[in-house]
Amino acid sequence: MSEFSIVRGVVALCLAAGLAACGTTYAMPGIGEDTTSRASAMFAEAQATPPRPPSSESAGVERFHRVAQRVEPVARQFCERELAQSKSVDCNVRLEIDGVMRERNAYFTYTRPGNKGPVIRFSVPMLQDAASDDEVAFILGHEYGHLIGQHIVKQQQQAIAGALILGAITAYGNAAAASAGQHYDPNAVSQNMELGAAIGELAFSQTYELESDMLGTRIAYYAGYDPVNGARFFARDEAARSQSGKLSFWGTHPADSKRMAIVIATMDEIKAKQALARKSGP
Repeated sequence: MSEFSIVRGVVALCLAAGLAACGTTYAMPGIGEDTTSRASAMFAEAQATPPRPPSSESAGVERFHRVAQRVEPVARQFCERELAQSKSVDCNVRLEIDGVMRERNAYFTYTRPGNKGPVIRFSVPMLQDAASDDEVAFILGHEYGHLIGQHIVKQQQQAIAGALILGAITAYGNAAAASAGQHYDPNAVSQNMELGAAIGELAFSQTYELESDMLGTRIAYYAGYDPVNGARFFARDEAARSQSGKLSFWGTHPADSKRMAIVIATMDEIKAKQALARKSGP
């Protein structure tokens, strides 16, 4: 069974079960040719900027605390407003520096079972690499976007759906083989359930990243920062990036120019006084 078929199956199972998983919560801004052109030009300009030496560790840490102090209350209020009906969601996110990770990374996760204890962590190299307060504010807003979009919860539901789909198909195949007197692998069901869970978990990873970019743009803007300037972070050299971290900037991400276009299009909506809108359907 192909990964695409499993993804389609995950969607169907989620809808049939009435789950909140499968796709983004909010309507994404439209991206026309003008927005794409502006994003491409800005991306090229940012990439052409000469490399800068990393900030000192103390300067990076100071920047983190300075930005976090302004972004946290805005993001918490944003979260509480959007998730008012989800009384089980904790919008009081701990903002921490990961002093162990030696890679450039920022990530959102939970520290306690049952999706409790939300935390956003920045590694020190990430803070040293950031060129401005705008960049740190945008990244921080992006990570808050994963909480507001409930992406980890959705991926957990998708993993269950993927495991059920591929596990059921494998069990059916084993039963058919057994009835025909053919050999079958007794471990195949558990192995394929693990595979289905992994595929299901990644089913909408790119759209979740884009949704977080959109939400992060609004959070950074409302906190008094320039998210378009902050999105210049996307132009960093690919060799400097890390694949570590749950739901981080560099885990299964869309093309950077497309992400920059989302930021620009979201700012156009803000300037036009267009409110954040939830999708009308699945």
